Amino acid sequence: MTTITVASTFIPIDDVEEALGFYRDVLGYEVYNDVELEGMHWITLGTPSQPDLSVVLESVGAGGAPADREVLSDLLAKGILGRIVFATDDCDATFEKLRAAGAEVLQEPMDQFWGVRDCAFRDPAGNALRFQQRT
Repeated sequence: MTTITVASTFIPIDDVEEALGFYRDVLGYEVYNDVELEGMHWITLGTPSQPDLSVVLESVGAGGAPADREVLSDLLAKGILGRIVFATDDCDATFEKLRAAGAEVLQEPMDQFWGVRDCAFRDPAGNALRFQQRT
């Protein structure tokens, strides 16, 4: 059987410096690539603990028509465009770190019936982020 894995996940952003301040400086991801091309901007991030997975921050609506970018920007501002679930080995410590960094709290740590302890935040662009620890 062929093995299929996730290579990259894309997170829409509206401010490169704010996004880098969060994903690089708070979460600890390393910048692998920073590309501007034909009106698009994307930054590839990664971590040594998952060398085959890239998190790509991209300008909201990159490569799309101006009207599409406007609609996507509105959805991003409402916090309903992007979301991602991160795994952590300590949900409570992760929560405290992100709260201390000023991230907007959506949910404090709690045990879920499906076998994880998780919490949730918004990144600077409004994307919903969950951090889960297997229990």
